[in-house]
Amino acid sequence: MCLAVPGKIIEKRGNKAIVDYGGVRREADISLVDVKEGDYVIVHAGFAIQVLSKKDAEETLKIFEEMLKNA
Repeated sequence: MCLAVPGKIIEKRGNKAIVDYGGVRREADISLVDVKEGDYVIVHAGFAIQVLSKKDAEETLKIFEEMLKNA
C-alpha cells in the first residue's frame, strides 16, 4: 500500500520541478502533468502523476497532521 503525500511545486526547471513536502524538498519529473509553480501534486517513483486542487491538498495535509498528533 502506498501513502501519497501532496507536495507543492516550488520551482519549475523544464521537465523537472522542485517539490516541497512540508519543508523537505525533492526534485520530480513533471512531464506527465501540466503544472505551474504553486500547484500541489502527488509524486510516485520520481514522477508527478496527479495534480490536486489547493483545497484537496490542504485537507489531506490537515488529516496527516491530525494522525501524527494522535500517534
